[in-house]
Amino acid sequence: MTFRDVFKSSFLEKAAEFSILDVTLAMILAFAIGLFIFFVYKKTFTGVMYSASFGVSIMAMTMITTLIILAVTSNLVLSLGMVGALSIVRFRTAVKEPLDIAFLFWAISAGIVIGAGLIPLGIIGSVVIGIMLLIFVNRKSSDTPYIIVLNLKSDKAEHECMELIREKTKKSLIKSKTVSQNGIELTVEVRLADMSASLLNELLRISDVNNACLVSYNGEYAA
Repeated sequence: MTFRDVFKSSFLEKAAEFSILDVTLAMILAFAIGLFIFFVYKKTFTGVMYSASFGVSIMAMTMITTLIILAVTSNLVLSLGMVGALSIVRFRTAVKEPLDIAFLFWAISAGIVIGAGLIPLGIIGSVVIGIMLLIFVNRKSSDTPYIIVLNLKSDKAEHECMELIREKTKKSLIKSKTVSQNGIELTVEVRLADMSASLLNELLRISDVNNACLVSYNGEYAA
């Protein structure tokens, strides 16, 4: 092998096979769809701490996946090597919100579809998914569970409070009851009839009620 043969590598030949226009269009479309996914994520976020970095990572994931698929579809041998290389990658970051998993798969799927050249499928599918999420995630439920926490001084106050709660709510269930020298702490899960917090004002008018607290409840944590 001569010095000239060293530079006759298939690497340069493969570089010439790529269409700069196709790659540019694919990356622009991936960026646009990633931006749309980020917009939907921002509008449908229902958690406490909004993470802007997660939204940016969704955009980057869409573009990175498109780049990988463009490389894989160009060469069969490269695709087999890419599968082996990616199989050793492990992610340790915990996903706190179940809906975040849907956005991650959406970004990856959109990148795969755009990289494969199925542009109409990627655009139409992303629009349909985005509209569905905007409608259903932001939909306010009229049967939201709440937790009422009461600090009482006597059993009589407990009885009167429970009678009022059963009268003013659609459903009620005692979750816990703590009795101490200082009084009674009662935790009740309720479904409010009119989505109003006026029930607390009525509870506080009952004698021997120290304080009342109302928090939203999703079955796992109070928010």
